[in-house]
Amino acid sequence: MSNFRWAICALLFFATTVNYLDRQVLSLTWKDFISPEFNWTDNDYGTITAVFSIIYALCNLFAGKFIDKLGTKKGYLWAIFIWSLGACLHAACGVGTSALKAAGFVAMMGITASVWLFLACRAVLALGEAGNFPAAIKVTAEYFPKKDRAFATSIFNSGSSVGALAAPLTIPIIAKFWGWEMAFIVIGALGFVWMGFWIWLYKKPAENPRVTAEELKYIESDDATDGASGGPAPSPEEKKISYGKAFSLRQTWSLVFGRFLTDGVWWFFLFWTPGYFSDQFGYKSDTLAGMALIFSLYAIVTFVSIGLCKIPTYMVDKRGMNAYEGRMVAMFIFACFPLLALGAQPLGVFGSSLAVNAQKFLAAMGVAILIGLACAGHQAWSANVYSVVGDMFPKSTIGTLTGIAQFAAGCGSFMVNKCAGKLFTYAAEQGDAFAFCGYTGKPAGYMILFSYCAVAYIVGWCFMKGLVPHYKKVEL
Repeated sequence: MSNFRWAICALLFFATTVNYLDRQVLSLTWKDFISPEFNWTDNDYGTITAVFSIIYALCNLFAGKFIDKLGTKKGYLWAIFIWSLGACLHAACGVGTSALKAAGFVAMMGITASVWLFLACRAVLALGEAGNFPAAIKVTAEYFPKKDRAFATSIFNSGSSVGALAAPLTIPIIAKFWGWEMAFIVIGALGFVWMGFWIWLYKKPAENPRVTAEELKYIESDDATDGASGGPAPSPEEKKISYGKAFSLRQTWSLVFGRFLTDGVWWFFLFWTPGYFSDQFGYKSDTLAGMALIFSLYAIVTFVSIGLCKIPTYMVDKRGMNAYEGRMVAMFIFACFPLLALGAQPLGVFGSSLAVNAQKFLAAMGVAILIGLACAGHQAWSANVYSVVGDMFPKSTIGTLTGIAQFAAGCGSFMVNKCAGKLFTYAAEQGDAFAFCGYTGKPAGYMILFSYCAVAYIVGWCFMKGLVPHYKKVEL
């Protein structure tokens, strides 16, 4: 049997890596490079990340339909072309700001010219990036049977943490020596390279000459199993699902709550952690200590999350559970990992008070480990929420349902990031007058966000299990 499905999985992995590299350029340059140039506050940055999230969410609502209609090959090409173009456009914001100021435009609605330009570029980036996960999930359902989808999804989804892993080792260095503008251009150009490989290698399994008959039989083994067990026959590939029908299903709302309550946690850590280490410990993103902390954090995320995603396969193969039951047991385990985030701020405050640099760095590394384990739980959770779509819905609807789930995720991220920006600015202004759990000022704001991050997954799991207590395949 050939194993070409793993080559396709590798392509999805690299696309997701590029996706998150493009997304990370701003978070690794705003605090130490862009903010001093444009005098941004935490609230300004929170507005940019929040607007990106809500546009990403809205685009996801239609991206799935777009992928289902256009097909994964053309749809994915358009998605990565648009987001790569949007990433490169960020480099023109400095020149654009100067031009707007020369023309007399300084601010509108309390938002400065530079923020407006970055918002426009983030909108283009969000439009393209919205197509990544609906397309990748659809390809995974095309190329893998149900029992392998969580593992395959965890591999390509780990591209998000690998992108975040590579980002601190590359982006601050490019920004430091060649300017923050070049960081956006160099990283953005990677997507155009990926497009060439996608055109060359991707076709549907039944049409791909690199897939042998034995591998195709394995890929389509779910169809045979459903028929043998008397389960529902697979829906025809061309049969679609309307939004009205989708939102009438409990399975859809299970996905919506599972993503809405939890994805903001990942995006909060992704967008704010470099600034947190700079605020709390004084380790800027272009210092050796700053790069080591972010690299260590995402190294933990990458390898621990992939290991965790073997649990559903174990539940199916060794414990005899069906795919949905095994996945839900595993997801409860994953939901417990973010509880470790409750220890991040106490250790952070303690470490920042230490006078010895070596001890301070060790405390900061402890915070990175706790956040890394929390994020590993998220990545394993996320991979399995994606796989739940393939478990319960026909292949022809996966793009649409993934788009709906991504819309919910973006809305959750919008709320978390906007609240974070306003909360941190307000807490810093209030100083000792703002308190929470024994902390005052901005540390109190961080403790509030870390507390939400810790419990979001347990709450999300309860919603999912309550809405769909047992496996039930959706029939169109």
